[in-house]
Amino acid sequence: MPVSPVRLNHAVLFVTDLDRAERFYIQVFGMEVAAREPRANATFLRLPRSGNHHDLGLFGVGPGAAPKVAGGVGLYHLAWQLDTIEELAEARRTLTEAGAYRGQSSHGATKSIYGADPDGNEFELMWMLPRQHWGEYENAAPVEPLELEAELARWSGVATAGRITVSNSDGDNQ
Repeated sequence: MPVSPVRLNHAVLFVTDLDRAERFYIQVFGMEVAAREPRANATFLRLPRSGNHHDLGLFGVGPGAAPKVAGGVGLYHLAWQLDTIEELAEARRTLTEAGAYRGQSSHGATKSIYGADPDGNEFELMWMLPRQHWGEYENAAPVEPLELEAELARWSGVATAGRITVSNSDGDNQ
């Protein structure tokens, strides 16, 4: 019988400079520190709207670590879902200002902006069309140019990430 996870809960990255990586994810993604583990030279970060203990773990391995090899075996990128197309446009501005913007594309059902952290770990910030509009993209994932201004005009105000549930200290969902 196959294992049947619900979703990816968190990702963990090795980074050369833990403090630099932590600053990047706090400044660019608005993450907050959930925990630090100095014995492991690690920081665990949480997204502001997340219900997870942590969404991203960072382990500092030092400047002598071998650099990431583009196109090599291993993780290609992480994808973070945004709730609205406006958030995607804002993400492009933020990444550009941070010097982390790498490009953008449309995959039919999803619209994506790409970036990289200071160690070259790539990530995708994406917005998903409402399910009822997937149409021909239900079983396809093209790579096409993203016309973000046109997508903003068409999808402004449409939230698609679903209700985000965060538990309070009493364990009740908000």
